[in-house]
Amino acid sequence: MRRASGPQGVDGPWGAGGGFELGGDVEAAEVAEAFADHLDADRQTVGGAVGHDCCGQAEEVRRDHRAEGVADERLGSVRVGVEFLAALVELTKPSLIVEIGTFTGYSALSMATALERVDPGGDARIICCDISEEWTSIGRAHWERAGVAHRIDLRIAPAIETLRTLPDSPTIDLAFIDADKGGYSEYYDEVLRRLAPSGVILVDNTLWSGQVVDERDQSDDTVALRAFNAIVADDDRVRQVLLPIGDGVTMIRWATPSAQVG
Repeated sequence: MRRASGPQGVDGPWGAGGGFELGGDVEAAEVAEAFADHLDADRQTVGGAVGHDCCGQAEEVRRDHRAEGVADERLGSVRVGVEFLAALVELTKPSLIVEIGTFTGYSALSMATALERVDPGGDARIICCDISEEWTSIGRAHWERAGVAHRIDLRIAPAIETLRTLPDSPTIDLAFIDADKGGYSEYYDEVLRRLAPSGVILVDNTLWSGQVVDERDQSDDTVALRAFNAIVADDDRVRQVLLPIGDGVTMIRWATPSAQVG
Protein backbone atom coordinates (compact mmCIF):
# COMPACT_ATOMS: atom_id res chain seq x y z
CA MET A 1 0.00 0.00 0.00
CA ARG A 2 1.44 3.35 -0.99
CA ARG A 3 0.88 6.93 0.09
CA ALA A 4 -2.20 8.57 -1.35
CA SER A 5 -0.37 11.52 -2.84
CA GLY A 6 -2.54 12.26 -5.86
CA PRO A 7 -3.63 15.73 -6.87
CA GLN A 8 -6.08 17.59 -4.66
CA GLY A 9 -9.66 17.88 -5.86
CA VAL A 10 -9.36 15.49 -8.80
CA ASP A 11 -12.62 15.21 -10.70
CA GLY A 12 -13.85 11.74 -11.56
CA PRO A 13 -15.24 8.69 -9.78
CA TRP A 14 -13.12 9.16 -6.65
CA GLY A 15 -12.33 12.87 -6.88
CA ALA A 16 -14.28 15.95 -5.93
CA GLY A 17 -17.38 14.77 -7.74
CA GLY A 18 -17.43 11.38 -6.07
CA GLY A 19 -17.06 12.21 -2.41
CA PHE A 20 -13.70 10.50 -1.94
CA GLU A 21 -10.64 12.67 -2.46
CA LEU A 22 -7.10 11.33 -2.48
CA GLY A 23 -4.35 13.83 -1.98
CA GLY A 24 -2.11 15.82 0.31
CA ASP A 25 -0.89 13.90 3.35
CA VAL A 26 -3.72 11.37 3.47
CA GLU A 27 -2.42 7.83 3.90
CA ALA A 28 -4.08 5.08 1.87
CA ALA A 29 -3.75 2.87 4.94
CA GLU A 30 -5.75 5.43 6.96
CA VAL A 31 -8.56 5.26 4.41
CA ALA A 32 -8.53 1.47 4.61
CA GLU A 33 -8.54 1.60 8.41
CA ALA A 34 -11.65 3.76 8.35
CA PHE A 35 -13.40 1.10 6.30
CA ALA A 36 -12.11 -1.55 8.71
CA ASP A 37 -13.61 0.30 11.67
CA HIS A 38 -16.95 0.34 9.87
CA LEU A 39 -16.73 -3.38 9.14
CA ASP A 40 -15.85 -4.26 12.73
CA ALA A 41 -19.47 -3.70 13.75
CA ASP A 42 -20.44 -6.59 11.46
CA ARG A 43 -17.35 -8.75 11.94
CA GLN A 44 -19.43 -11.91 12.46
CA THR A 45 -20.89 -11.52 8.97
CA VAL A 46 -18.26 -9.72 6.94
CA GLY A 47 -14.94 -10.63 8.47
CA GLY A 48 -15.62 -13.92 10.20
CA ALA A 49 -12.98 -15.89 8.38
CA VAL A 50 -10.28 -13.47 9.41
CA GLY A 51 -11.80 -12.43 12.72
CA HIS A 52 -12.06 -15.88 14.25
CA ASP A 53 -9.20 -17.93 12.83
CA CYS A 54 -6.72 -15.65 11.16
CA CYS A 55 -6.62 -12.32 12.98
CA GLY A 56 -3.98 -13.35 15.51
CA GLN A 57 -1.88 -14.96 12.79
CA ALA A 58 -2.19 -11.81 10.69
CA GLU A 59 -0.88 -9.76 13.60
CA GLU A 60 2.13 -12.08 13.73
CA VAL A 61 2.66 -11.54 9.99
CA ARG A 62 2.69 -7.79 10.57
CA ARG A 63 5.21 -8.19 13.41
CA ASP A 64 7.41 -10.26 11.10
CA HIS A 65 7.12 -7.55 8.44
CA ARG A 66 8.42 -4.98 10.90
CA ALA A 67 11.21 -7.30 12.04
CA GLU A 68 12.25 -7.71 8.40
CA GLY A 69 12.15 -3.94 7.89
CA VAL A 70 8.96 -3.94 5.78
CA ALA A 71 6.98 -0.76 6.39
CA ASP A 72 3.26 -1.21 7.02
CA GLU A 73 2.37 0.90 3.98
CA ARG A 74 4.14 -1.60 1.71
CA LEU A 75 1.68 -4.36 2.51
CA GLY A 76 -0.30 -5.29 -0.58
CA SER A 77 -3.40 -6.02 1.50
CA VAL A 78 -4.24 -3.97 4.56
CA ARG A 79 -6.69 -5.22 7.14
CA VAL A 80 -9.88 -4.28 5.33
CA GLY A 81 -8.53 -5.77 2.10
CA VAL A 82 -7.89 -9.20 3.54
CA GLU A 83 -11.25 -9.19 5.28
CA PHE A 84 -12.87 -8.41 1.94
CA LEU A 85 -10.99 -11.30 0.29
CA ALA A 86 -12.02 -13.69 3.06
CA ALA A 87 -15.64 -12.59 2.82
CA LEU A 88 -15.63 -13.07 -0.95
CA VAL A 89 -14.18 -16.57 -0.59
CA GLU A 90 -16.92 -17.46 1.87
CA LEU A 91 -19.59 -16.09 -0.46
CA THR A 92 -18.34 -17.67 -3.71
CA LYS A 93 -16.90 -20.93 -2.32
CA PRO A 94 -14.25 -21.24 -5.05
CA SER A 95 -12.55 -24.52 -5.90
CA LEU A 96 -9.53 -22.82 -7.51
CA ILE A 97 -8.09 -19.43 -6.61
CA VAL A 98 -5.13 -17.94 -8.47
CA GLU A 99 -3.12 -15.20 -6.76
CA ILE A 100 -0.67 -13.23 -8.87
CA GLY A 101 1.77 -11.50 -6.55
CA THR A 102 2.02 -13.10 -3.11
CA PHE A 103 4.72 -11.01 -1.41
CA THR A 104 4.71 -12.09 2.26
CA GLY A 105 1.59 -14.22 2.02
CA TYR A 106 -0.85 -12.12 4.04
CA SER A 107 -3.71 -12.25 1.53
CA ALA A 108 -3.08 -15.92 0.75
CA LEU A 109 -3.28 -16.67 4.48
CA SER A 110 -6.65 -14.93 4.67
CA MET A 111 -8.10 -16.72 1.65
CA ALA A 112 -6.78 -20.13 2.67
CA THR A 113 -8.26 -19.75 6.15
CA ALA A 114 -11.61 -18.85 4.58
CA LEU A 115 -11.37 -21.98 2.41
CA GLU A 116 -10.92 -24.06 5.55
CA ARG A 117 -14.20 -22.66 6.84
CA VAL A 118 -16.29 -23.21 3.71
CA ASP A 119 -14.61 -26.38 2.44
CA PRO A 120 -13.53 -28.36 5.53
CA GLY A 121 -11.71 -31.49 4.46
CA GLY A 122 -12.12 -30.54 0.79
CA ASP A 123 -9.58 -29.96 -1.94
CA ALA A 124 -10.18 -26.28 -2.80
CA ARG A 125 -6.80 -24.63 -3.26
CA ILE A 126 -4.85 -21.51 -4.12
CA ILE A 127 -2.11 -21.28 -6.73
CA CYS A 128 0.21 -18.46 -5.66
CA CYS A 129 2.48 -16.89 -8.27
CA ASP A 130 5.58 -14.97 -7.22
CA ILE A 131 9.25 -14.64 -8.13
CA SER A 132 10.71 -14.08 -4.65
CA GLU A 133 11.80 -16.95 -2.43
CA GLU A 134 12.87 -14.43 0.19
CA TRP A 135 9.56 -12.63 0.73
CA THR A 136 7.33 -15.67 0.27
CA SER A 137 9.35 -17.56 2.88
CA ILE A 138 7.70 -15.29 5.46
CA GLY A 139 4.32 -16.45 4.20
CA ARG A 140 5.26 -20.13 4.17
CA ALA A 141 6.05 -20.10 7.89
CA HIS A 142 2.69 -18.56 8.77
CA TRP A 143 0.74 -20.82 6.43
CA GLU A 144 2.24 -23.80 8.22
CA ARG A 145 1.55 -22.33 11.66
CA ALA A 146 -2.07 -21.60 10.73
CA GLY A 147 -2.57 -25.13 9.39
CA VAL A 148 -3.46 -24.02 5.85
CA ALA A 149 -0.23 -24.76 3.94
CA HIS A 150 -1.86 -27.76 2.26
CA ARG A 151 -4.26 -25.36 0.56
CA ILE A 152 -1.50 -23.27 -1.06
CA ASP A 153 0.53 -24.21 -4.12
CA LEU A 154 3.31 -21.63 -4.30
CA ARG A 155 5.02 -21.42 -7.67
CA ILE A 156 8.23 -19.42 -7.85
CA ALA A 157 8.49 -18.28 -11.46
CA PRO A 158 7.35 -15.37 -13.61
CA ALA A 159 3.57 -15.28 -13.21
CA ILE A 160 2.90 -15.16 -16.94
CA GLU A 161 4.77 -18.45 -17.36
CA THR A 162 2.83 -20.09 -14.52
CA LEU A 163 -0.49 -18.90 -15.94
CA ARG A 164 0.31 -20.34 -19.35
CA THR A 165 0.94 -23.77 -17.83
CA LEU A 166 -2.60 -23.91 -16.42
CA PRO A 167 -5.32 -25.80 -18.33
CA ASP A 168 -6.74 -23.71 -21.14
CA SER A 169 -10.27 -24.22 -19.82
CA PRO A 170 -12.64 -22.27 -17.51
CA THR A 171 -11.35 -23.56 -14.18
CA ILE A 172 -10.41 -20.38 -12.25
CA ASP A 173 -13.16 -19.35 -9.82
CA LEU A 174 -11.36 -16.40 -8.21
CA ALA A 175 -8.21 -14.51 -9.20
CA PHE A 176 -6.40 -11.78 -7.30
CA ILE A 177 -3.88 -9.69 -9.26
CA ASP A 178 -1.46 -7.59 -7.21
CA ALA A 179 1.92 -7.76 -8.91
CA ASP A 180 4.07 -5.73 -11.32
CA LYS A 181 1.81 -3.12 -12.90
CA GLY A 182 3.35 -3.46 -16.34
CA GLY A 183 2.17 -7.06 -16.44
CA TYR A 184 -1.47 -6.42 -15.50
CA SER A 185 -2.86 -6.50 -19.05
CA GLU A 186 -1.18 -9.82 -19.88
CA TYR A 187 -2.23 -11.36 -16.56
CA TYR A 188 -5.80 -10.23 -17.21
CA ASP A 189 -5.82 -11.85 -20.66
CA GLU A 190 -4.45 -15.16 -19.40
CA VAL A 191 -6.80 -15.32 -16.41
CA LEU A 192 -9.87 -14.28 -18.40
CA ARG A 193 -9.45 -17.09 -20.92
CA ARG A 194 -9.49 -19.52 -17.98
CA LEU A 195 -12.19 -17.84 -15.88
CA ALA A 196 -15.17 -19.97 -14.86
CA PRO A 197 -18.66 -18.79 -15.90
CA SER A 198 -19.35 -17.42 -12.42
CA GLY A 199 -15.72 -16.50 -11.73
CA VAL A 200 -14.42 -13.20 -10.36
CA ILE A 201 -11.17 -11.33 -10.99
CA LEU A 202 -9.94 -8.81 -8.42
CA VAL A 203 -7.23 -6.35 -9.42
CA ASP A 204 -5.46 -4.25 -6.78
CA ASN A 205 -4.08 -0.68 -6.94
CA THR A 206 -6.30 0.50 -9.79
CA LEU A 207 -6.81 3.93 -8.22
CA TRP A 208 -3.06 4.32 -7.69
CA SER A 209 -3.46 7.20 -5.25
CA GLY A 210 -5.45 9.13 -7.86
CA GLN A 211 -2.48 9.29 -10.24
CA VAL A 212 -4.31 7.34 -12.95
CA VAL A 213 -6.45 10.42 -13.65
CA ASP A 214 -3.53 12.86 -13.59
CA GLU A 215 -2.15 12.96 -17.13
CA ARG A 216 0.91 14.81 -15.85
CA ASP A 217 2.07 11.55 -14.29
CA GLN A 218 3.74 9.59 -17.07
CA SER A 219 5.70 7.19 -14.85
CA ASP A 220 5.82 3.59 -16.07
CA ASP A 221 3.53 2.09 -13.44
CA THR A 222 0.95 4.85 -13.73
CA VAL A 223 0.86 4.63 -17.53
CA ALA A 224 0.51 0.84 -17.31
CA LEU A 225 -2.37 1.07 -14.83
CA ARG A 226 -4.08 3.77 -16.88
CA ALA A 227 -3.87 1.54 -19.97
CA PHE A 228 -5.11 -1.48 -18.04
CA ASN A 229 -8.11 0.42 -16.67
CA ALA A 230 -9.00 1.52 -20.20
CA ILE A 231 -8.73 -2.04 -21.53
CA VAL A 232 -11.12 -3.36 -18.90
CA ALA A 233 -13.54 -0.46 -19.30
CA ASP A 234 -13.70 -1.09 -23.07
CA ASP A 235 -14.02 -4.88 -22.83
CA ASP A 236 -17.69 -5.61 -23.53
CA ARG A 237 -17.23 -9.27 -22.56
CA VAL A 238 -17.07 -8.31 -18.90
CA ARG A 239 -18.72 -6.16 -16.25
CA GLN A 240 -16.57 -4.32 -13.76
CA VAL A 241 -16.84 -2.16 -10.67
CA LEU A 242 -14.11 -0.11 -8.99
CA LEU A 243 -14.27 -0.53 -5.20
CA PRO A 244 -12.79 2.15 -2.88
CA ILE A 245 -10.84 -0.39 -0.84
CA GLY A 246 -7.25 0.54 -0.03
CA ASP A 247 -5.70 1.90 -3.23
CA GLY A 248 -8.62 0.76 -5.40
CA VAL A 249 -9.76 -2.78 -6.23
CA THR A 250 -11.45 -3.53 -9.56
CA MET A 251 -13.87 -6.46 -9.53
CA ILE A 252 -14.42 -8.10 -12.92
CA ARG A 253 -16.83 -10.85 -14.04
CA TRP A 254 -18.36 -12.09 -17.28
CA ALA A 255 -21.09 -9.85 -18.69
CA THR A 256 -23.04 -12.92 -19.80
CA PRO A 257 -22.23 -16.65 -19.99
CA SER A 258 -22.07 -16.34 -23.79
CA ALA A 259 -19.32 -13.71 -23.48
CA GLN A 260 -16.93 -16.31 -22.11
CA VAL A 261 -13.74 -16.82 -24.10
CA GLY A 262 -13.80 -20.12 -25.94
